[in-house]
Amino acid sequence: MDNHTVLVLADPAEPELAMLEQLPPETSIAVGNTPEAFSRTTAEAQVILNWSGSQTLLAQVFGMCPKLRWVHSRAAGLESVLFPELAESSVTLTNSTGVFSQPLGEFALAVILFFNKELRRLVRNQEAGVWEPFDIPALGGQTVAIIGYGDIGRAVAMRVRPMGMRVLAVRRNPLVYSVDPMVDKVYASAARLEAISQADYVVVSAPLTEETRGMIGEPEFAAMKREAVVINIGRGPVIDEAAMVRALSENRIKGAGLDVFDTEPLPAGHPFYKLPNVLLSPHCADHTPDWLVRAMRFFLDNFERFRQGQPLANVVLDKRRGY
Repeated sequence: MDNHTVLVLADPAEPELAMLEQLPPETSIAVGNTPEAFSRTTAEAQVILNWSGSQTLLAQVFGMCPKLRWVHSRAAGLESVLFPELAESSVTLTNSTGVFSQPLGEFALAVILFFNKELRRLVRNQEAGVWEPFDIPALGGQTVAIIGYGDIGRAVAMRVRPMGMRVLAVRRNPLVYSVDPMVDKVYASAARLEAISQADYVVVSAPLTEETRGMIGEPEFAAMKREAVVINIGRGPVIDEAAMVRALSENRIKGAGLDVFDTEPLPAGHPFYKLPNVLLSPHCADHTPDWLVRAMRFFLDNFERFRQGQPLANVVLDKRRGY
C-alpha cells in the first residue's frame, strides 16, 4: 500500500486522537490547530481530517496542500465546513452523516412524548402538591411530518412508526424514499405546506443550505394546526426563528422542542428561555457518552476504504449545494 500523509485539524490534547494510532504504521500524521503546525507536511498531504478545526483553518490548510485528495469532516452538517475553493475543487468531501442519527431520533420521540403526555404539567403539579387528573390522548393515529427526510428523518420515523403514528416525509427529491415502509406519503419540498397542515408534530431535520435557510417561516407556521409541536434537530436557521417566537408567544402552535438555534450558545435573555411551551436542549441531543469515539471510528473505517482504493462512505455528491 502507498504511504499516506494525514493532516488532523484539532487540539492535539483531544483524547480521541489517540485512536489514530490504529492507522497503518506507514501513515504519516500531523496534528495541530494552526497553519504553522502543518508547514512541513502539507506538500505531501493527501487527506485532511477536520476533527474540530474552524472553517478558516480548514481553508488555510486546504490551500497549502497541492496533492490533497480527500477531506473528511467530523460533523454531519457542512455549513461550517464548505468554502468556495473546496466546493469548486475535485477533492472528495465526506462527512459523518449517520453517526449521530439514532440519538437524534430518540430525542425527537422524547419531545413528542413530553408534549403529548403533558410531562411539564405533571412535574409542575407534583412540585405544587396539586392532584389534577386530566385526559391524555394516545399517540396512535397522530401525524408526524418530517422536513428533510434523510438519515436523521428515517431514524425518527423508525421510532414513531411503532407507536402507531402516521409519517409524512418532505424532501427535495421525493422519489428517493417513495417506497419506504416507514412513510405513509412523500412530498416534494415545494408541497411542504400540504404535509405541515396535517401534522401534529413537525420534525425539522434538513441540512442548512441556501435552499433550506428559512424554509420554515410565516407561511409554514400559519399552515400548522393550533395543537402542532415543532421539533428542530437539523440546523437552527432552517427555521425563521423570529417567526417561531411569534407563533409560540401568541399560542398559534402548541409548542417546540429545540436542539439547535440561530446563535449558539443561546444568548442570555432570549425569549426561548422563558416561553412555557418550549423545551430546550443545548445542541447536545446526539452527544451520547461515546459519540466522539463513534465519529473517529467512522473516519478510521473510511480511511481503510481510501487506502484500499474502495468507494468512500458519505461522499458529498454536490458540494456546491452542500449535500
